[in-house]
Amino acid sequence: MKLVGVELRRIAMPLVAPFRTSFATLDTREILLVRVETGDQEGYGECVTMADPLYSSEYTAGAADVLRRHLVPALTALPDLDPWAVAPALAAFKGHRMAKAALETAVLDAWLRTHGISMGQWLGATAARVPAGVSVGIMDSVPALLDAVDGYLAEGYRRIKLKIEPGWDVAPVRAVRERFGDDVLLQVDANTAYTLADAAQLARLDPYGLLLIEQPLDEEDLRGHAELARRVRTPICLDESVVSARSAADAIAMGACSVVNIKPGRVGGYLEARRIHDVCAANGVPVWCGGMLETGLGRAANVALAALPGFTLPGDTSASDRYYRTDITEPFVLEDGHLAVPRGPGIGISPVPEKLAEVTTGAPEWIGR
Repeated sequence: MKLVGVELRRIAMPLVAPFRTSFATLDTREILLVRVETGDQEGYGECVTMADPLYSSEYTAGAADVLRRHLVPALTALPDLDPWAVAPALAAFKGHRMAKAALETAVLDAWLRTHGISMGQWLGATAARVPAGVSVGIMDSVPALLDAVDGYLAEGYRRIKLKIEPGWDVAPVRAVRERFGDDVLLQVDANTAYTLADAAQLARLDPYGLLLIEQPLDEEDLRGHAELARRVRTPICLDESVVSARSAADAIAMGACSVVNIKPGRVGGYLEARRIHDVCAANGVPVWCGGMLETGLGRAANVALAALPGFTLPGDTSASDRYYRTDITEPFVLEDGHLAVPRGPGIGISPVPEKLAEVTTGAPEWIGR
C-alpha cells in the first residue's frame, strides 16, 4: 500500500451540555481529523487531544504541528506501508502518542478497507454488541446530578461513571446510591485530582460498592497508587498512568491497579491497545474502553475494541446523542443498553460530507509526497 498523502482537518463540535471534569469544563469539542489517501482507498483517524494540554501534555495545535513536520513525512517516505509499519517508522519521535494514534488508525482503516476486513474482525472481537456506560460530569448541585443520572438510566445505560474532585466525591456518590439503589453499576473518576494524603477521604467511598476509583492520583505516582490500593477496599483503576503495554505490566506488578482503562489515543493506537488488553488478560486484570468525547469515527473504532474478550466492564462507549445533537457520521444509537459493533470494512463508518462541512473550521490541510 502506498501513501499518497494526508489531510488534516480541524472541526468544532458543540456539546449538548457543558462537560466538567476536575481539570476543565468543555462546551465545544475541538477535534483534529486525519484522513489518509492510498491511491485506491482512504482511511480516517481521530486525534483525541484537547485544545489545551490539561488532560495530558498533548494538545490539538501541537498534534497538528508534529504531524505536519515529522510524522506524516516519515510515513510518506516509506516505499510500502501497512499498519505494522507505522509505529517503527515513527519511533524516533518521542511521545506524541495521540497524534501517532490518529495517523496509525487512518492507515489501519485504509488497509482494512482495501482487504475487506472489519476492525472488529481484525482485532479479534468476540461480541456483536457491547454494553454502554456513560460518564457524568461534575454538576452545580446534587439534585442536578440526580436528574442527569435518572435520565441516563431511563435511556438504558448499563453503568454510571461520576467525575469527582475534592469537595465533590462522597456526597454525590451517597446521593446516587440512596436514590437509585445498590444494583446500579457505579464508578468514579478523579482525573488525578487527589494525593495520597487524601486516602482517608477516598476510603469513605468504600461503603458504596463502587466498581472502581479511576486515576485518583498523579499519573506518575504508581507507588502512591499501590499504597492507596492497600488503604481502600474499592478497586483502583489506572487511566492516565497507562501509556503502553509495558507501563500496564509495571503497574500490575507493583499492585498499583486491579483494573485498567484502555484509551487507544492515550496509548498510541489500536495495535498497542490490543497489546495492553493481552497483558491484562494474562494477569487476570479486567479492562474497559475509555472515551474522549469522540465523534462517530473514533466511537466506531472504540466499540470494535471493546468487543474483545478481556473488556468485561462497560466502557465509556456512549451513544452519539450523549454528547452531540448531530454527529459527523450516522449516529450510534443505544439499543437495550448496548451499541452494535460496526461490521463494514475498516472502522465501518464514514463521515457524512454535509455534516462534516458544517463543523469544519478553516481549510483542510493537505500533506502529499
